[in-house]
Order: sequence, then C-alpha cells, then structure tokens
Amino acid sequence: MAFTDDTVEAMRAAVHLVNSAELPDALATGADFDAFLEAFPYTGRIDRSADELDAMRALRPRLRRMLLAPRDAMVDGINGALKDVSFDARVVRHDGADWHLHAVADERPLPERVLAETAMALIDIVRADEGSRIAVCADDDCDGILFDLSRNRSRRYCSTTCTNRNAVAAYRARQR
Repeated sequence: MAFTDDTVEAMRAAVHLVNSAELPDALATGADFDAFLEAFPYTGRIDRSADELDAMRALRPRLRRMLLAPRDAMVDGINGALKDVSFDARVVRHDGADWHLHAVADERPLPERVLAETAMALIDIVRADEGSRIAVCADDDCDGILFDLSRNRSRRYCSTTCTNRNAVAAYRARQR
C-alpha cells in the first residue's frame, strides 16, 4: 500500500512520539524535545517551552489509543480528535514537499497540530483498511508500537534495538 508522503511522515512522528514514553522516557528534557523536532520538523509555531513539552508528553497516551484501536474504535478516536482541534485548512507547498493539506493554522499550539496531523493520517489508514500495519512490538519486554510499510507486512519490532535483541536471542537458542 502506498500512502502519501504527509501520511507516512505524520504516522512516523506519531509512532515515535508514542514510543518516546517507553522507559527510559525519551522526551524528558528540552534536548530530547529538540531531537524530536529535528527528526520530525513541524512547520509553524513551536514554543520549545516546558508547557509545550508537557503538552506533547500528555498527548502520547491519546495517540497510542488512537493508533492501536480496532478500525471502528479508531474512527471514534479520529472523530474525537477532529472535534478537539480548530481547523483552518489550506493546501500548501514548502521545504521541498509538494502540495499537501495543512488542516490547522500554523499559529495553533504544536500538540494540537500533531493531533490533527495524526488524525488526518489515520483517516487514510482507515479508508485503505490498513490498520493492521500498526502493531505492538513483538519483543516480550517492549510495549513500543510500529508502523509497517513493508510490502509483505513482515516488520515485527519497533526498533533496531528490539530486532537485534531478538535476533541474538534466537541465535543463542539455536546454538544450545
């Protein structure tokens, strides 16, 4: 399934944000927040304040519920998110990205824009009936989530760390 670039980027950002809640918390400091914003460069207003960081951290459980919900419940989460944001939709082109939709004004708080972009991306996931591409990491000691864009839906782990840990464990088990 081919999703638009803005859908893929919004999903990757949402998954990364949700997974940052795993211990140790990867969004605990201003430097962590700066790294997130460097990896996922949102346009518009970014305050980089303690309040904004707290609001981003507070958004993680809601995004997790939305991402992991069954299809009909995912729609409920999307509708709730759409109800909670102030829309000012327009089509824009910037920073090398072709025409795409910005649903919320650039002046709105970053957490609101992240929520809106995640909801808009999930609309594409629901419409394509591709919710199975979002899953919990197969590592027994990890609660991270993943967004699988592989052709054969073979991705099982949320990170290289989890992939490597399980490959080493499987290797050691075979050697016994």
